[in-house]
Amino acid sequence: MPGPASAFYRLLIPAVVLVPTWFFERDKTRMDAKSLAIIAIGGLFFALDLAFYNTSILLTSAANATILGNNTPIFVGLLTWLVLRRPPSVTYWLGLALAMTGSLVIVRGDLLRHVKLGSGDAMALAASACFGVYLLATERVRKTASTIGFLRLAILSSTVFLLVINLAMGTSLAVPSGRSWAALIGLGLVSQLGGYLALTYAMGHLPATVTSVSLLSQVPLTALLAALLLREPMTGPQILGGALVLAGVGWPAVEGIRRKKRMPRCAKQASTNNSKQIPGRTVYTLWRDAT
Repeated sequence: MPGPASAFYRLLIPAVVLVPTWFFERDKTRMDAKSLAIIAIGGLFFALDLAFYNTSILLTSAANATILGNNTPIFVGLLTWLVLRRPPSVTYWLGLALAMTGSLVIVRGDLLRHVKLGSGDAMALAASACFGVYLLATERVRKTASTIGFLRLAILSSTVFLLVINLAMGTSLAVPSGRSWAALIGLGLVSQLGGYLALTYAMGHLPATVTSVSLLSQVPLTALLAALLLREPMTGPQILGGALVLAGVGWPAVEGIRRKKRMPRCAKQASTNNSKQIPGRTVYTLWRDAT
């Protein structure tokens, strides 16, 4: 099944599930035109992210697509620095380098067997850049929008863009078999709806720089699930790489806590007062200080 077509169904299925939630949502605060435009832009880039990545999987090795497709934190850091004028700290870049090194260690065996780069690798890299834009758009709008409200509009807009992309490319949207439908439903409900519901909630409390690095933990988690569900033995490099990834993800948090402890008493009191007024503020402050 073509990559853009499977990406379309990945979004169409949760979109069908989310549309009825509008009738039951208590908070129906209308978003302004600027927020809607940002959601639409984010939806476009997320549609491109899925179209590029799903196609890259068919054109290159899983290891290449995993590594190149997980370069999102680099693009988020650069965009935050160059476009939003918020340069990430040295701790952020060091933690990112540690996590990326761990990811490379985990898939190094497959990379050595597939060292040739091609169009599929370029698409995986483009996907990570597009996803970086989506994360920044999410961070911007989630400050005022609810989790379900934002997710519903984002998925609907991405679904429309993917439909347009498929029609413009003349891609067939036919689903090959019943087993393919089962895979698409699982992809739409578990990976997309469940995964991005959690991600969208987190983006309301944490900056994009933090969430982009934390997403690298999916690499060691994939190896762990493969060992538990598929009985694939975990190797030494996988265990070492997983430890490096988790260390890279956790380092900024630890540094933020240390900075919090070194704050003057008056600053601590102000931070505590803010945390009582805004849920999740304390966690956000710790990560923001470190990144």
